Order: sequence, then structure tokens, then C-alpha cells
Amino acid sequence: MADNSQDLPDSMFLVGVPNDDGSVASETLGFSRTPTVLLNFAANRFTRSAARVYQDRFGIGAMDWRMLVMLTRVPGSSVATASKTIGIDKAAVSRSLRRLEGAGLAEAKSDHPDPRRKDWNLTPKGKALHDDMLALALSRQKKLLAGFSPQDVEQFNDYLRRFLANLDDLNDSET
Repeated sequence: MADNSQDLPDSMFLVGVPNDDGSVASETLGFSRTPTVLLNFAANRFTRSAARVYQDRFGIGAMDWRMLVMLTRVPGSSVATASKTIGIDKAAVSRSLRRLEGAGLAEAKSDHPDPRRKDWNLTPKGKALHDDMLALALSRQKKLLAGFSPQDVEQFNDYLRRFLANLDDLNDSET
């Protein structure tokens, strides 16, 4: 696939900020023209909405839901694995796992030389909660994708996967 990113002019993403007299004082990122801004706004609004719904209906927040999904997909995950996979810092993952453990939804096992390294799994209660929440998560997702065809969703996922790969490359090049 050709890399056309250098062909993207800065003006595509910028808006002028006017002075009181109408002249342009400066330029900045446009809220509705910049994919990174739109993605950030969408993620923040989605997470806030999900957190409210999940807390009201199930007593856990969006981060804890992510960890239920993570431990369903990858049983025996460590904090480091979960952190890298879902892109959340280790401290937030650890806090979530402690909340899930305190609620009897997850449990840790340590068979490693370093007793701080633990492998996390869902308990039967955690698996049941995941299954209950999954139906609501799928329903919410379908509402968010109203008007999208299956092909649109596949294309959207492809764009996001490429975006995430580029983000990993960017992070690797800046370290």
C-alpha cells in the first residue's frame, strides 16, 4: 500500500482563529477536520457514556468492563500484557484488577519467581458478569454503527488498525 501521508497538506486539518476585527490571529487544529481530534472526542464521549451505563446497570465502570473482556480473551494475563494490549497504563490496569478481585470477579495466581508477577483470570462470577454485559455492549455497538453496512464496518476497522499500527511506529520512533 502506498504511503500518501506526505501528500496530506496541513491546511486540511487547520482552521483560522479570528481576531476581534475578523483577521486571522492564528491557526489551530479544527475540531471537525482532524482525525486525531475526532477520534479523541469520540473515545472520550464513548467511554463516559459506557461508564455511566455499565455503572448503573452492573456496578462496574468502563475500565473494569475492558478488563473483563481482556481476561475473557486472554485468560492468565499479567498486568503488563493487559496494559500493552488495551493501551492503558499499568497503574490503571492494576487498580481495575484489584477492584475486580475485591468484587469476586477476578483472581490472581503467581507461579513466577517474581511474586509481584501475577496471572489474572476471571472467576465464575466474573465470567457470568461478562456474559451479561456482552449483550448490552453488542446492542450499544450496533446503535453506534447505525447506517453502516457490514463492509463499512470492515473498512472502518481496517482504518483503525492501520491508525494503531502507525501509532505504534510513531511511539517506537520517538523512544
